[in-house]
Amino acid sequence: MFREIARFGDSFFRSVYPERMVELTPLFEFSRTHCVAICAFLVPANLIATVQTLLFVGFDRPPAHIRLMTTIASFYALVMVLHVGTWFMIGVVMIPTFVLLWLGATCLAANGWAIAHSKSLANLLKRLAILINQTVVPLRLMSDR
Repeated sequence: MFREIARFGDSFFRSVYPERMVELTPLFEFSRTHCVAICAFLVPANLIATVQTLLFVGFDRPPAHIRLMTTIASFYALVMVLHVGTWFMIGVVMIPTFVLLWLGATCLAANGWAIAHSKSLANLLKRLAILINQTVVPLRLMSDR
């Protein structure tokens, strides 16, 4: 089904804008050929950049720093979602594609939240820190006995 849609879209755009058609097939093939290397870079980069965004929001860094970090983290997440899209285009529907799509979408959502409503995100992070502190400290005291 995806191939028919892709063929229809390709033929439609070639007929409407034949001189402006950019051939993306080599880029898609590159993405699928080097999938392991791309994912080996994007997954940690995505997680590290998004966690850094959350830390910037939690530690109340200046808005310019938060915007810069969310831009970088959102770029990694968007590239991952597009990379997964190349697999969906050829009909590969497997658990890793859904996991990577979920990871990219979650990171995009967290970064969007950091840009749109950083105060509410900071409030949530502070509440989580208090909850973790109340849970972990009694466990440490119990192990000292």
